[in-house]
Amino acid sequence: MTATSAFTASLAPAERAAYGRDARKRAPRSSHARYEAAQRRPDPIEVIERQSAERVQELVPIRYGRMSESPFRFYRGAAAIMAADLAPLPRTGLEVQLCGDAHPLNFRMLASPERRLVFDINDFDETLTGPFEWDVKRLAAGFVTAARANGFSLEEQNAAVRACVRAYRQRMHEFAGMRTLDIWYAQDDADRLRELMASSMDSQARRRTAKATARARTRTHLEAFAKLTRVTAEGRRITPDPPLITPYGRLSPGPSEAGPEHDLAAVLEGYARTLPSERRHLLRHYRLVDMARKVVGVGSVGTRCWVLLLLGRDDDDPLLLQAKEAQESVLAAHTGGEPYDNQGRRVVAGQRLMQTSGDIFLGWTHAVGFDGQGRDFYVRQLWDWKGIARPETMGPGLLSLFGRLCGASLARAHARSGDPLALAAYLGGSDRFDRALVEFAQSYADQNERDYEALEAACRSGRIRAERR
Repeated sequence: MTATSAFTASLAPAERAAYGRDARKRAPRSSHARYEAAQRRPDPIEVIERQSAERVQELVPIRYGRMSESPFRFYRGAAAIMAADLAPLPRTGLEVQLCGDAHPLNFRMLASPERRLVFDINDFDETLTGPFEWDVKRLAAGFVTAARANGFSLEEQNAAVRACVRAYRQRMHEFAGMRTLDIWYAQDDADRLRELMASSMDSQARRRTAKATARARTRTHLEAFAKLTRVTAEGRRITPDPPLITPYGRLSPGPSEAGPEHDLAAVLEGYARTLPSERRHLLRHYRLVDMARKVVGVGSVGTRCWVLLLLGRDDDDPLLLQAKEAQESVLAAHTGGEPYDNQGRRVVAGQRLMQTSGDIFLGWTHAVGFDGQGRDFYVRQLWDWKGIARPETMGPGLLSLFGRLCGASLARAHARSGDPLALAAYLGGSDRFDRALVEFAQSYADQNERDYEALEAACRSGRIRAERR
C-alpha cells in the first residue's frame, strides 16, 4: 500500500476527494507543462556510463549501439536520465506504484493464467512507489518521440498525447466511482478492447489489430523453444549466437568444485522457494538441462539475463524461463527508496500489484556470479503470448488509438495501488491536465533529442564505443 492510499483509506469519500484537490496547491495542474533543464543537470552520458559500470562490460557497446539508432531507441534506454529530470519538478504527493519506465513499447498484449489475451504493462524493472505523474509524463513524452520518428506533424504528435492523457484521466474517474474489489478485478481483455475500439478504426487499422492479436497467440513457449534451441549429441540445448546468446559453459571460467550442474540447480532451487506451493509442485515436473546468457531490450543490455531451458516428460515438453538481473530502481535515488532485501523481489511485488494477470512462474532469486559477486534476479516465462506493438510503424490515427489504450491501462494499474478518488479529484473534469502534459511532452522530447545528439557526439569522439547488433 502506498503512503497516499494508506492515509486516505480511513477517510470518507468526500475527504479523499478533498485531499486530491488540495494536492493542486503543491503542484497546480498547469505546473506540469513546464520543463526546463536544471542548472546543474547531470551530463546524460555520465548517467548512462554510471549504469554501464555495473554491467557486463563486453555487452555495453551493444547497449550504446542500440540507443544510438534513433531518438526513440535512445528514449527507451534513458529512464535513469528522465528520473533525474523529473525529480526537481513540483510533485503532487499522490503516490502510486510506478512502472518507472512507462514508455509506449512497455504496453503490450500478454497471456493471463486463464489463457486469455489481455492488454497490460509488461516491464517492471524500475517499479517503485512515487508520484503518479512521473509515469504519465514518461508515457506522454514517449508518444511525441514515437510520433516524431514517424514524421508526424505537430498537431498529429499532440493528438496522440491528448488521447493518451485524456484516457488516463477519464478512466481514473470511472475507477473513482467503483467498488474496491471491482477495481482489483478490472481487466483489459484484448478481444473486448478490439470490439470497443472498432468504431474508431479504419479497415486497415482493424486488419492490423486482428493480425497482431493472432500473432500474439502464436508467440508461445513452443515458438521460443523452436527458435532458441537445437538437438545436439547431449540432447536438446540452447543454440549459441554469441554475444547475443552465449551458453553457460562458454562463459564459466571453470566449473565449481560441485560442478556446473550443481551451480544451475542451486539457482533454480532458490527461485522455486519464492513460488506458491502449487507452482513449486508444477516446477518439479521439469528438469533443468541448459542455461545461456541472453542480450535483451535496449536499456537492459549489459545486465545479466539468463535463459533457462527445462524439459518435462521428454524433449517435446519444454519450459523456457528468463532470469533477469534486478538492480536498484532508477527512481530510488529520487524518492528515498524502499527497503528491499532483494531487488528481484521489488520487481515481482510491483508487477503483482500493477498487473491484473501475472505469469504463474513469476518469482525471484539471488545468485553468485563467476566473479564471486551476489546479484538479485527475477524470473518469468520467456515468450508467453506476447504481442508487441510497434508505435514507430503506426499512422496518426492508429497511434492516437494506441495512446488511448495505454493511458487507460496505466490508469487501471495506478488505481490498484493508489487512491483513485483522490487522483480523479486532482485531475478534475476539464482538460487542463491534458493540455499541460501536451506541452511537457513536446519540451521533454526536445530534451531527449539533445541527449541523443550528445550520445552521437560521444560515439564520434571515442568517449564511448557503440556496436550495433
